Amino acid sequence: MICSAVHHVAILVKDYQKSRHFYVDLLGFSVLRENYRPARGDWKLDLAVGDTELELFSAPNAPERPTRPEALGLRHLAFRVESVAQAAAQLNALGIETEPIRIDEFSHKPFTFFRDPDGLPLELHE
Repeated sequence: MICSAVHHVAILVKDYQKSRHFYVDLLGFSVLRENYRPARGDWKLDLAVGDTELELFSAPNAPERPTRPEALGLRHLAFRVESVAQAAAQLNALGIETEPIRIDEFSHKPFTFFRDPDGLPLELHE
């Protein structure tokens, strides 16, 4: 095997402060590094999600993401949780709407979806 693990996932965000609040304050990811890049006039935020890093890049002028879930490219980003029901209830209490919990037809584990401030589909999965 050439690759042994996912190192990071990068996301372009429209409103840096709003997305930082969502991922750090609401979802609880730890900040590893936060850097303003003056040559580009943007921010880069590296977050810890278990052994993987999530990179947020501010990109206020990036084109909108297609709304179709079957559009080419990243379909969604899934986070493993101990209990989907408990995690969904915590998100709902924070004002983050989640879809009804479903059961994965192959793993037989519960999952649900929610969206980040830019509409990126995020999944909770046991």
